[in-house]
Amino acid sequence: MSGMIINGKTGDWEVICGLEIHCQIISKSKIFSGASTHYGSDVNENVSFIDAGMPGMLPVLNKQCVRQAIKTGLGLNAKINKYSEFSRKNYFYADLPQGYQITQFQYPLVGEGFVKIDLEDGSSKNIGIERIHIEQDAGKSIHDISPTKSFIDLNRAGVGLMEIVTKPDFRSPEEAGAFLRKLRSIVRYLGTCDGNMDEGSMRCDVNVSVRRVGETAFRTRNEMKNVNSVKFVMQAIEYEARRHVETYENGGTIVQETRQFDPLKGVTKVMRKKEFAHDYRYFPEPDLLPLVLDDAFIDDVKSEMVELPDAKKERFVHELGLTPYDASVLCEARETAEWFEKAAKGHDAKKVANWMMGDFFAMLNEKKISLEESPITPENLGKLVELVTSNVINGKTAKDVFVLMAETGKAPDVIVEEKGLKQVTDTAAIEKIIDEVIAANPGNVAAYKGGKVALMGWFVGQVMKASQGKANPGVVNQIFKSKLA
Repeated sequence: MSGMIINGKTGDWEVICGLEIHCQIISKSKIFSGASTHYGSDVNENVSFIDAGMPGMLPVLNKQCVRQAIKTGLGLNAKINKYSEFSRKNYFYADLPQGYQITQFQYPLVGEGFVKIDLEDGSSKNIGIERIHIEQDAGKSIHDISPTKSFIDLNRAGVGLMEIVTKPDFRSPEEAGAFLRKLRSIVRYLGTCDGNMDEGSMRCDVNVSVRRVGETAFRTRNEMKNVNSVKFVMQAIEYEARRHVETYENGGTIVQETRQFDPLKGVTKVMRKKEFAHDYRYFPEPDLLPLVLDDAFIDDVKSEMVELPDAKKERFVHELGLTPYDASVLCEARETAEWFEKAAKGHDAKKVANWMMGDFFAMLNEKKISLEESPITPENLGKLVELVTSNVINGKTAKDVFVLMAETGKAPDVIVEEKGLKQVTDTAAIEKIIDEVIAANPGNVAAYKGGKVALMGWFVGQVMKASQGKANPGVVNQIFKSKLA
């Protein structure tokens, strides 16, 4: 069981958690204006009259944002609603120039779905998706420039967001972490959101409550806003759940409120008492017609779907013979999976996976470079594996060749030719060296024949040394055994 049970003074408690994830939609322009969505532009550079909340400016829905949300819905096994509506969510905040946010309330674009998560104990679990609605992002308040003033950057105002709301299906911080990693992987595969939590393009609101083990009703929940890393989400759930248990066991009550997680102290603190939906005075957006989709539009989006991580992982296990663990690691990022497939094409996929997850990843870490910057191409890694498989070089030489490939970017066969590293498989040449080793070491020969079979490793080592590592160890072993039998 993956659930987190808190052993309190008065009994056992379980954690109940649901997430709301805001994913910035990858599109060149904002959801209701033509302003650029480029990240990293100068402050207030990408702002149109609509984003700035100028009176009389009419929003126009960005078709690409709709396509991206539908694609995400399909990736989360969710129902696509042919009819959806936009609403105004009214609240005042300095970085919300219109005084309201255009969002979807009663009729979202995407309905119920699920995401399968894999847990560390080898089990898996489906997490329910309640809905995905699309909306505009707010601007950004900057509080650390002046001690007396706040500054507003509206570059983010109006950027398209998908709000992905889960059901309260999480029973531990680990489940929430596994879900966020899987969701990030899916949206990156689909190209609908870049999933960079540190840049704010994927942000998470965490809803936590607890109840006694055996209870069926939900108790009061608290929401923690804008938690910006998987690790912090997990820490926030852990802290908040324990705070709830402690409060109940000391005779207190939990009031519904919005809280903030402080990653430096690892604690949550009150931001404001929780608003209810009626506080926002939702009403239909008068400047936008309801969104009505036809089957042809949805089918067109379906035709752009790619193979997602779960399907790819299953194929790697069943068709390429990888272990589930190896397949999971290689399928987490689409670029890594595609790189691996190129490297494995026509070669022993399991051996290619071992090289990738060992020496190759270590090389990338050491050089602090990305997959795209690798001096070793996938085709050349595949060739290196082939040189070992076909006995052109042995495993030890392959390690040396790999280092040279990383330094020069050259193909392995070119390096082997240039350095004269081809393995000696000529049995006559190997036999000659073996005869010399046997003749020079009568004491060890007698000891081996007398039962010290561990000396075989020493004999093989002498031949490898004499051949400068080029002799085929398997052939050496075989000839030695027959000669010393």
